[in-house]
Amino acid sequence: MAHNWHDNAPIYRQLKEKVVQMILQAQLAPGDALPSVRQIAADFELNPLTVSRAYQELVDEGIIEMKRGLGMFVLDGAKDRLLQSERERFLQEEWPAVLKKMQSLGIRIDDLIARKDKGGI
Repeated sequence: MAHNWHDNAPIYRQLKEKVVQMILQAQLAPGDALPSVRQIAADFELNPLTVSRAYQELVDEGIIEMKRGLGMFVLDGAKDRLLQSERERFLQEEWPAVLKKMQSLGIRIDDLIARKDKGGI
């Protein structure tokens, strides 16, 4: 089950983002077990160290925990922590570029609100 990884980010970050999205989309809930490092490495044809690095970052961020001998599990409150950090990342990293593009195109916030109210977004 190979995956097409892209070149603009390290694979461990892309894998981490996959797990984050699964939690945000409620495909993984608090208490759910993540696939083992060995299983992910085999399924996606990755080095186990790459998978371990992705999982370790999630552990460090308080999103998952390792239960010795049992595996990795999603922590309570993980989705809320992720939503908070993803919102902050959007506002810090993505929003300035969106705002600049809107300004260059002459799009106002009111235009977006009106479009949303009409079901256009």
